[in-house]
Amino acid sequence: MKEQVLNHHRSSKTFCSRYLLLSLILFTGAAGSVFAEDDITAAMANLVIQIGIILFVVRLGGGLVKKLKIPSVLGELLAGVVIGPYALGGIPLPGFPDGLFPLNSASLAVSPELYSFSTVASIILLFASGLETDFTLFLKYSVVGGIVGIGGVIVSFGAGAGIASTLLHTSLMDPRCLFLGIMSTATSVGITARILSDRKKMDSPEGVTTLAAAVFDDVLGIILLAVVLGIVSAMTGSGGSVSAGQIGLIAARAFGIWLGFTAAGLIFSKQLASFLKIFKHSFDFSVCALGIGLILAGIFEKQGLAMIIGAYVTGLSLSGTDIAAVIQERIHGLYEFFVPLFFAVMGMMVNVKELMSVPVLIFGLIYTASAILAKILGCGLPTLALGFNIRGALRIGSGMIPRGEVALIIAGIGMTAGILNEQLFGVVIMMTLVTTLVAPPLLNFLLKKPGRGTVKESAATNSETMSWDFGTDEIADLVVDTLIKDLKAEGFYVQMMNIDEGLSQARKGDMALSITEQENLVNIEASANTAGFVKTSMYEVVLKLSDAIQDLKKTCDPVQLKRETTDGSTKIDPQLLKIITPTTISTNLKGRTKTEILQELTILLANSGQVCNWETVLQDITARELTMSTGMQNGIALPHAKTDGVRELCIAVGIHKEGIDFQSLDNKPAKLFVMIASPKHSAAPHLQCIAAITGLLRNAETVEKILQAETPEEIAKLITSAIH
Repeated sequence: MKEQVLNHHRSSKTFCSRYLLLSLILFTGAAGSVFAEDDITAAMANLVIQIGIILFVVRLGGGLVKKLKIPSVLGELLAGVVIGPYALGGIPLPGFPDGLFPLNSASLAVSPELYSFSTVASIILLFASGLETDFTLFLKYSVVGGIVGIGGVIVSFGAGAGIASTLLHTSLMDPRCLFLGIMSTATSVGITARILSDRKKMDSPEGVTTLAAAVFDDVLGIILLAVVLGIVSAMTGSGGSVSAGQIGLIAARAFGIWLGFTAAGLIFSKQLASFLKIFKHSFDFSVCALGIGLILAGIFEKQGLAMIIGAYVTGLSLSGTDIAAVIQERIHGLYEFFVPLFFAVMGMMVNVKELMSVPVLIFGLIYTASAILAKILGCGLPTLALGFNIRGALRIGSGMIPRGEVALIIAGIGMTAGILNEQLFGVVIMMTLVTTLVAPPLLNFLLKKPGRGTVKESAATNSETMSWDFGTDEIADLVVDTLIKDLKAEGFYVQMMNIDEGLSQARKGDMALSITEQENLVNIEASANTAGFVKTSMYEVVLKLSDAIQDLKKTCDPVQLKRETTDGSTKIDPQLLKIITPTTISTNLKGRTKTEILQELTILLANSGQVCNWETVLQDITARELTMSTGMQNGIALPHAKTDGVRELCIAVGIHKEGIDFQSLDNKPAKLFVMIASPKHSAAPHLQCIAAITGLLRNAETVEKILQAETPEEIAKLITSAIH
C-alpha cells in the first residue's frame, strides 16, 4: 500500500512539474517555440474567462455569507465547489464542450494555468500573514504563548496523524498521516482576532495569549511542513523507508534553513527596509518587497521546502519595520484579487460526490472532532499552570480552533504531490469549514460569560488611550487630516486600516500610534512612553488650526461667498432631481416661525422612505442653520445638512404662501423651501444637489410658476420640465 502511494507520489510530482513548467512557458511568452500558437491562444482565452468568472462568483459567495456573519473565506471556498469541475463547471456549454472548468486530472482538477495563479496567491497570502505577525508580541509573551502554542501543535499533530493512522490502517510515518497531522495544527488567527476585537478583548490576558500562541502555531506548523516534506522526499528516494537518524538529519536541515533565513531577515530587517526605501515611492518599494518574497519562495522550493515558507519568512522579516503597514496597504489590491481566487481554486478541487460518500463523511467527522478537541485540550490545559482558570483556558482553547488558509495551502500541496487523494482532500475541506463555523459562536459565548479568565487580577496594560472631543465631526476630520500630515512630515508611515471606521495606524521605528475617529471624538492609543509625544503633536495641530481659522475669518467673508453661489451656470443632472416626487412636496406649509417650517419640512421629508430618524435630521439641519442661515434671495431658502438620520439622499419641497422671516440675504420673506438631507458617512452627491437646486431656481420665471402651482404633481412636473 505504502509503495503504491509513493509510486503515485513520484508520477504525480513529475506530472505537476511538467504542467507548472508549461504554465511558466505560457506566462513568459516563450511557448511559441514549443506549442502551436492556436493552442496557446485558446489556453489563454480560457484562462482569462475562468478568472473573470471566478472574480464575480467569489465576491457573490463572500458577500452572501458575510450577511450571515460568517467569514467570507467560507463563501469563497463554497463558491469554488459550486462552479468547480465536479459540479457546475463540468456541464457542457456552447463553445465549451467540456464545461467552463473541465476536469484536468484526479490529482490536479483544474487547469495547470489556473493552478499556477492560485500558487502565486498562496505566496501573497503567506507574505501578508508574515507582515501581520506581531513579532514583539511573540517575544514578549514567548514563554506563555510558546507553551500554549507548542501544546496545541503537539496534541493536534498527534491527534490528526493518529486518527489518520487508525482509520487508514497504516503507520504513523505514512505521508498521508503526516500531512493530516500538519493540517490539524494550523490556526486561522484572523478569525479569532476579529472576534476579540469586536468584544474589546484584544489586550486581555486571554486575547494576548491566544494571539501569541497563534504566532507559535504558524511558525511551528511551517517548520513541521518543511520537515515532513523532507521526510516524504527521503522516503521517495529510499523506496519507502527512513531511519530515525535520517529523520533527525532532515529535521535539523529543515529547521536550520528556516531558522537561518528567519534570523538573517530579522537581524538585517532595518537594512532591508532601507534598501527598499531606495525606490522612494511607497507603491514601488511595496511591490519590490513582494518581489523579495517571491524570490525567497522560489529558493525555499529549490531547497525542498514549500514556497509558502519563504514567503512567510520574508513577511516576518519586514513585520517589525516602519514600512510594514505601508506595504500591507499597498499590496491590498493584489491581495483582494489573488487570495479569493486561491480559495475558489481550492474549492474547485473538491470532488462533491466523494465528499458526500458515507466513509468520507464518517472519516471527516471523526477527524474534525479530534481537531477541535485537540486545540481545546492542547492549548487550554497548559494555561491552567500559567495563571489562568477554567474559564480562561476554554477561551484560549476555543480561540485556537479555527483552521483556514495554511491548512488549505498544505492540502493543496499534498493533493498536487499525489499524497492526498480526492477523499482525504474532501476530509480536510470539511474540517476547515466546520472549525471555522464552530469557533466564532463558541468563543463569543465564552467571552460573554462574566468573570475574568485569570486566577489573579491581571495587571493593567502598558498602553494609554487619549481622547479629545472636538464638538463636530467636521472639526474632528480636519484635526485628524492635519495630524496625519504632520506625522508624515515627521517621518512616520501612515496607513488607513479601515476608512469606514476611521481607523489609521502611524509608525516610525519603535513608535506606533493607533488613531480612531468616531464622529466628533478622536482617540489615539499609544504606549505610555509615547503619550507625551502624542499630546505635544495634538497641541501643535490645534494651535495651527486655530491660527488658520482666524486667518480665514480675516480674509474671507462667508456672506459674500453665499451671494456668489447664485452666480454662474451649473450643469444639472436630470437623474439627481428625480428623487423629488409629489409625496415629498407641500403647497401649503402652515408654520409661522423658522423652527416650525424646518420641523414641517423634516416630517415631509420622511415621506421619501429614506428617513430612519426624523428627529436626528431636524437636529442636524437646525445646527447647520445656526452656523449661517440658508435663506438665499428672491424668496428662496435651501435648508440642508449631512446627517445620520437618512439612508439615502432625499429632498422635500414646500411653499408658504405668505412667506416667513428666514434671515435671507435680501431680508425678504422666504416662500419657496427646498430641504436637502444626505447620509453623513457614505458617498452622496450632497453639494452637487445643492448646486443643481440653486441653478434651477436661478430662473425667476421657474420660481414664479412653482409658487403659483396648486398641486404637488404640478410642481414635480415643473421641476422635471425645467431640468430639460
